[in-house]
Amino acid sequence: MHLKLRRKPSRLLLDLAAERSWQTCKSLIIKLLYKIDTLAQGISRLAADVHLWSAEKYGVMSMLPKKVLIVDDSPSQVKLIQGFLEHEGYLLVGINDPERVEEAIALERPSVILLDVVMPKRNGFQVCRELKNHVDYNAIPVILVTSKNTESDKFWGQQQGADGYVTKPFTREELLRAVRRFA
Repeated sequence: MHLKLRRKPSRLLLDLAAERSWQTCKSLIIKLLYKIDTLAQGISRLAADVHLWSAEKYGVMSMLPKKVLIVDDSPSQVKLIQGFLEHEGYLLVGINDPERVEEAIALERPSVILLDVVMPKRNGFQVCRELKNHVDYNAIPVILVTSKNTESDKFWGQQQGADGYVTKPFTREELLRAVRRFA
């Protein structure tokens, strides 16, 4: 009489099967995210701002485009920040008037706000405090992006409700790290 012993599948085979399963899932997600752009003569293209790593961690719903509102009185600073973030797939909205922040938030519904501190009429600390005290806007993360780099400035920003603080001059990596943390 012969006994056949069955071997359990090795851990390596299980890992390979799981990886293949994820690759299949990822390809299905990509296929679902392709859309026909009728204005571009029916050429298929991937929907903007898709972070596949988000699907791995948080599911498909987190793969929706993240909108970033940039508020700075300097148009060149807004362009610089947009240049750093546009290739990461974020939808970007820039304004130069701190008086129009609430209006822009109501229209655009951003996932995160990048806010300069030194601005005319309303400084970033005032804007942040007012946003965090407003019931409709207090859940939106605010990252202060400013040249004010002392510990007391950072502490004051935190007291006003800021969720993050990036000092100028900043690198692309520093800005991306802050935005990814909250968006």
